[in-house]
Amino acid sequence: MKVVNQVIPSAERMQEFFGGKEDGPFVMVNLLKFKDKAEYPDGRETSLSGAEAYALYSAAVTKCLAEVGGKPHYAGPVTGLMLGEVEENWDMIALAEYPSLEAMRTMITSPEYQEITVHRTAGLAGQLNIKTKPGSF
Repeated sequence: MKVVNQVIPSAERMQEFFGGKEDGPFVMVNLLKFKDKAEYPDGRETSLSGAEAYALYSAAVTKCLAEVGGKPHYAGPVTGLMLGEVEENWDMIALAEYPSLEAMRTMITSPEYQEITVHRTAGLAGQLNIKTKPGSF
C-alpha cells in the first residue's frame, strides 16, 4: 500500500469527492503530520511549531463545523503503532462529523473557513482525509 500525505487536494480529487452520490452524514478521519516549524505562505516570521499553528486552525474550525451542523468528535496525538508498518507515523488523529457533503462544501468555501486555513497550511506537512459512514459494530 502506497501512502501519500497531502495538504491540498487536487481539483480532480475534489470533483470526485464532492461529485459522488450524496449519502447523508459522514465522519471524516484526519490523519495529520505536522511540520517541525510552522511555515506561513505569506512568509511571516513565527516561533510556532507546526502543531501549534494547526491548533490555531483547530480551535477556529469548531465554530465553522457548528455553523453547518457538524461537530468534532475526537482529536489526540498518535502515541504508537501496534499493527502494520509505516515509514513514518502520523502525529495526530482527528474525527469530525458532517451532516452531508453539501454541508462540508459550504464550510470549506465560506469566507470564515478560508480565513483560518492559513494556520492549517502553515502547520501541516501532510494528511490523509478518509470519509467514513457512521455506524456501529
